[in-house]
Amino acid sequence: MNIEQKIMEKLRMLPLEQQQEVLDFVEFLQQKKSTQKRQYRSVRGSWVDLGVQISEQDITEVRREMWGNSEVDL
Repeated sequence: MNIEQKIMEKLRMLPLEQQQEVLDFVEFLQQKKSTQKRQYRSVRGSWVDLGVQISEQDITEVRREMWGNSEVDL
């Protein structure tokens, strides 16, 4: 008997409420795994899902707004 069969056998013996808890836990594990994968994405990669487009020109403009005419290398 493989793991999936063992899980299904034990799952069928649980009341409906506990079956829901098992499902919630499995979904939590899936979400945790996908969250861990996303932690290693670049910031630019994180923006892709949000549809954010930031160019070097945008960054330079914001730096100028923040620092004004100070003697800071941009």
